[in-house]
Amino acid sequence: MTRLTILITLITIGSILTCSSCKKLDLQMDVPNCIERKIRKIRKEPVRNPPAEVWQWKFDDNTYYYFTSDCCDAFNYLYDEKCNQICAPDGGFSGVGDGNCPTFPNDIEKQLIWKDDR
Repeated sequence: MTRLTILITLITIGSILTCSSCKKLDLQMDVPNCIERKIRKIRKEPVRNPPAEVWQWKFDDNTYYYFTSDCCDAFNYLYDEKCNQICAPDGGFSGVGDGNCPTFPNDIEKQLIWKDDR
């Protein structure tokens, strides 16, 4: 093979791999770019059991994103719209989170925005 053929082959393979990772996520709604990046990162990991989920929580004019963990004894984290980790509302060995969450009202609006369906 000539160098040109090898170069064209490598460029083609690289383009295919790059475009496959750019596939539009099938989300229920628009989310901040940093949240989408977190979801894309999860998609590059081995499939979790139970499958990863991301939920949107809304209350008091604030929007948060709840990510389930990959294990029963790990924390499930809550992030704000800028991907700042707020707290772990639940999970961990005790199942009650990290104890750093504010008191949430009972009427939090929760909506599933992504579930790993691989």
